[in-house]
Parts: sequence; C-alpha cells; structure tokens
Amino acid sequence: MSPALMKMWISFVAMGFMIISVLTVYFTRFKVKNNILRLILNAIAFLLIVLAGLIIFFVVFSGPVPE
Repeated sequence: MSPALMKMWISFVAMGFMIISVLTVYFTRFKVKNNILRLILNAIAFLLIVLAGLIIFFVVFSGPVPE
C-alpha cells in the first residue's frame, strides 16, 4: 500500500471519529438521563474529537508524498 493511500485511510478514520463524537454528544444530550453515564460518554466524545484533530493535523502537516 502506498504512503498516499495509507494517509487517505488514516484521514477516513479521523473523520469517522468526528462522526462518532457528534453522534455521542447528541445521544447524551437528548437521550441519556443518568449523569454518570453522561459524563463518561461526553469524555469519550471529547477524547475522540481531540484524537481526530491530532490525526488530521499529522496528515495535513506531514506534507505531500512522493509518487
């Protein structure tokens, strides 16, 4: 697998983390009544969005790959 293709799949994982984070926050805000579960799910969503940001930062600033 070429480095460019690997970077594409890694960025797709980051986008998936962002989608999961948004859905988790939506779910906890409107569906979950237990405060402890809300705190845990919001912490997971926060960690996923931070991890996605770091992955995207790495992909963007690692530069273009040679062909």
